[in-house]
Formats: sequence, C-alpha cells, structure tokens
Amino acid sequence: MRPMTLLEPFRALFYAPFYLAELRGAFARQGVEVRLVEAGGTDAACAKLLAGEADVAWSGPMRPMLLRSRDPGCTLRSFCAVVMRDPFLLLGPAPRPGFSLADLAGLRVGLVSEVPTPVWCLAGDLAEAGLPPLPPPAGPSMAENAAALAAGRLDVAQMFEPFACRVEDEGGAVLHAQASRGLTAYTAFYATEAGIAARRPELMAMIRAMDESLRFLRAAPAAEVAALLAPRFADMPPDHLRRGIARYQGLDLWGAGPLFPEEALARLGRAMVAAGAMRHVPPFEACVDNAIVREALSA
Repeated sequence: MRPMTLLEPFRALFYAPFYLAELRGAFARQGVEVRLVEAGGTDAACAKLLAGEADVAWSGPMRPMLLRSRDPGCTLRSFCAVVMRDPFLLLGPAPRPGFSLADLAGLRVGLVSEVPTPVWCLAGDLAEAGLPPLPPPAGPSMAENAAALAAGRLDVAQMFEPFACRVEDEGGAVLHAQASRGLTAYTAFYATEAGIAARRPELMAMIRAMDESLRFLRAAPAAEVAALLAPRFADMPPDHLRRGIARYQGLDLWGAGPLFPEEALARLGRAMVAAGAMRHVPPFEACVDNAIVREALSA
C-alpha cells in the first residue's frame, strides 16, 4: 500500500482513538503507513485536503455537511465514525445541584470561541427545549474562561478536557455534559470523493485500524490509556490525562464502531440549522460514505 498523509486539525484529548491507532501500531498491523501531520486548525486542514496536500483528515462531519448545504457539488465526504457524542462540558465555579439548561438565561456564560460546533450544538439543545438563545462567543479562549470562573467573572463556561480538570482543581464542578443529549456526529475521517476512490485499499486499512482502536479504548482502564497517550500530551498533568479519559469513557464518547449512525448526523444538522449555520440539512448519503466502512469491516 502507498503511504498515507493524515491531517490532525489540532491536538485534543477527545481525539484519543486516532493517536492510539498510531501509538499501538494498529495502522501498521493493517499494512498501511500513516504519516500524521499537524494542519494548524480545522480550516487549514480542509484547505490542505482540497488542495491535494494530504490524503485524508479527521474533523467534524459538520464541514462536509455545511459545504454541501452551500454547494451540492462539493466533493467532501465523511466516513469512519470515531467521536459520536459531544465532548464539551459546562463548568461552574462550584457545584449547582439541580442545574438545568434553563438556568443559563440568568447566568454569565463563557462559550467556546476556538471552534463553532459545541456552540451550535448547545444552541440546538436550547432550541429543542424552547429556551432563549445565548449571545455568540465574545472571544476569550477556554483557558481564559477557566481563569474567569476561578476569579468569579463567569458563572458557567463551556470547555473540553483537560480544562474541566483544571476548573475542578480550583473547586469548580461539571454542571452539564453535552454528551448527555445522545448521539451527535462530532469527529470522523473525511476526504474528497476522488481521494476515496483513489486510495480505497489504504483507507479501508485505516478504518480497520480505527475499529481496533475504538474497541481497545472502550475496554482499557483509563490509566493504561493515559500512559499510552502521554507522549502526545507531554504538557498535560498525568492526573488530568487519566481523569479526562475516564470522564469521556464514562460518557460513552467513543461509540460502538466506525459505521456512521444516521441519527448522529441528523441531530448535528438540526442543531446547525437552529443556530443559523445553514438553512437546510443535506441528505445523509451525500455527506457520509458508509459503503467503504462496510466493505472494510467485511474484508
């Protein structure tokens, strides 16, 4: 098989299955050489993929769906479901027993500014519950919002791990896990249709490697997973790494396998429409290639 260039949009703990596939040798066991390259952001990853600078990337299925809603001729397609629940959490400076999303209307809330999907998904949750929308993110980062919580300048902040662990270390608490809404398409491979056709054997090998990685992650103790991931997260305290993995395992963040659940994309699409990110949800079959996954897993 030909070597494959795989784009990493940014480093994040909820992307653990991708790192584990490399670190545990799952790609190599499937006979495919994968070169992992940092893209420098989600937009940069998409641009490099479309420019032919890489074979495949991982990112939110929101991207092919959003682009296809604007241009039906867009050739990007998602495949190989990896993160099918929302990894973002709502944190407060102290526990708030009985907290519900309805409480947000009266609180100072810091939303994620680095990426749009968690904000869209929360907007979808509020819309489904008949609750008023929140103001758009004002710019501070998750790290800045974590500090604002500790300083008493915010009542609630939206973030992923390990920022949640940082807040807990300061006496804060998780008020709400966005994963609790159920299946939501969050992260998968994506490539152009031409790229999928041209590199089908290699991509099928990568899908089988991800299946192995997902099965391992669902069964392994968090401490074992954290020890494997430590080289990729050298700046993260080991306790935060372990606790973050354990939290995400408990939330069933990494689903039952790489076959893409239609329900997960539909929920994300509804949230994006509710948030005003797009006007309509393109057909599932236009956005997702499950055929390659079925072929890979049956091989």
